[in-house]
Amino acid sequence: MWIAYAFGSALFAGITSILAKIGIRNVDSNLATALRTWVVLIFSWLMVFIVGSQNTMTDISGRSLLFLVLSGLTTGASWICYFRALQLGHVNKVVPVDKSSNVLTMILAFIFLGERMTWIMVIGMVVIAVGTYMMIQKSKTEKAAAAEHKSWLLYACLSALFAALTSILGKIGIENVESNLGTAIRTIVVLIMAWLIVFMQKKQREMKRIDRKSWLYIALSGLATGLSWLCFYKALQDGPASVVVPIDKLSVLITVLFAFLFLKEKLSVKSTVGLLLLTAGTLALLVKL
Repeated sequence: MWIAYAFGSALFAGITSILAKIGIRNVDSNLATALRTWVVLIFSWLMVFIVGSQNTMTDISGRSLLFLVLSGLTTGASWICYFRALQLGHVNKVVPVDKSSNVLTMILAFIFLGERMTWIMVIGMVVIAVGTYMMIQKSKTEKAAAAEHKSWLLYACLSALFAALTSILGKIGIENVESNLGTAIRTIVVLIMAWLIVFMQKKQREMKRIDRKSWLYIALSGLATGLSWLCFYKALQDGPASVVVPIDKLSVLITVLFAFLFLKEKLSVKSTVGLLLLTAGTLALLVKL
């Protein structure tokens, strides 16, 4: 059953990227992150009360709470970097870099969680790295058009790093915690972190300039994120991180498809080959099943 939740997480994560890209076009990325976190928070706590897990809060150990808070902090950092990268770069290039975090996650799972790594998985990781590199290569036209936004790659790489740390910390934090409750607690940390940054930058004043369309897409992206999180951490609770995370990262296929349909972002031949390699490498990581 955890495999179904992992694929559900991939579906909603793919939708999130497109909705967020549209929603933050004319909105500061940090402010947009803080606003959409409210939606995730409300949705996640609603699920907690639906399943009745609020009664188990007193049973959470100090160790679990610590790792949930740490995973919340890394999630917040990953979000902030990711949505800044989305604002500066093309979805079809930002998402592959972010999703390549599964390679780092598997290495960390092998080191800290003792999860087994096979030679097929190693080959898969190499193929993912090659595919990601091919997808982010720009044509001469793209280089000229995006010369002033070279920093998107840095933000995307940082997003991948923090996302990998989130998966490992989250896996440890929810070992003895109901998954919906764990997600809700982490979201509180993300919300506090996001709004602290907004107020430090004094971006809260820009809320009154957000148009209705942006509000709608920010809210929808928050809802999609909430659904993705609930599926992801349920899968992570029941299944191995080294398998759950690669499945979740298949959301890149959904993102690329939606980017083509709604954002008119087309893939070059090289990017298409890179996407195929990225997908093949990700599927190779699941062979051990």
